[in-house]
Amino acid sequence: MRHEELRLDNQLCFPLYSASRAVVRAYKPYLDKIGLTYTQYITMMALWEHAPLTVNELGALLYLDSGTLTPLLKKLEQKGLVTRTRSAEDNRRVLVGLTGQGTALQDQAAAIPHQMERELSLPREDALELYRILHEFLGDRPAPGQEPGCSRQDS
Repeated sequence: MRHEELRLDNQLCFPLYSASRAVVRAYKPYLDKIGLTYTQYITMMALWEHAPLTVNELGALLYLDSGTLTPLLKKLEQKGLVTRTRSAEDNRRVLVGLTGQGTALQDQAAAIPHQMERELSLPREDALELYRILHEFLGDRPAPGQEPGCSRQDS
């Protein structure tokens, strides 16, 4: 090979990409049971924690642009899980909220983090370090006491 720097095993991006795909693939059977894709699931998690949110706030939380978020929200709305309404104060802002069905789905999803923790079987110390590194890389260091994992409970 003429350019060593182009070898796959010399790239940071490739194991990050591959690990991300492996994690999303591991989630799939659990998410299929509640009728969500991975991106829909993280959107619902953000809404369960912070609803209502503007579309821009939701996009910032999830690192998603409006071109990805708008069709995703439309599908969640068609499933009866979220509502989208124009802000009374500013007609340009769209607020995303949860329906009763969307709120109730949280109970079904509650077991998924624990299932994923077992599925991924990453030692706790390694998971904490990986979580710290990734958040530092993203520029949003976790608050003290904020822990990673597929579950932050009972670990």
